[in-house]
Amino acid sequence: MAEQSIMAYFHSPAQAESCVGKLKALRASEVRVDRFGEYPGPGVQETMNPITGNIPSLGYLTLGASGLDRNSGILAATETDASGFGGSMADVMESFSQEDVSRRDTLLTVIIDESSAELARHIIREAGGTA
Repeated sequence: MAEQSIMAYFHSPAQAESCVGKLKALRASEVRVDRFGEYPGPGVQETMNPITGNIPSLGYLTLGASGLDRNSGILAATETDASGFGGSMADVMESFSQEDVSRRDTLLTVIIDESSAELARHIIREAGGTA
């Protein structure tokens, strides 16, 4: 039997995890949930006090981006997510009201038999993913 791979994008790991059990019940040979982003590092994992001066960059402090050199840190700080100086509240609300694929930062990878692939895609779409 031939296998097929499916890559689906979700808004959060919890959303992706909600369909893992159903996909495993379809006898998927591999189901994996990963998070990705623009910058290296695990994201913000702890509360930091910027007054101590023990932070490499604003991108590290607000985005959790690690391993950035000076120039990359400055570039990361220009992101609206880091600085908070981007757009009006109306712009923010408009972006939430539309389907915003750029905010899908969780990847679900499934390897499954071809005969079950369409059912797997249906389960992924029901959970809020794009397949």
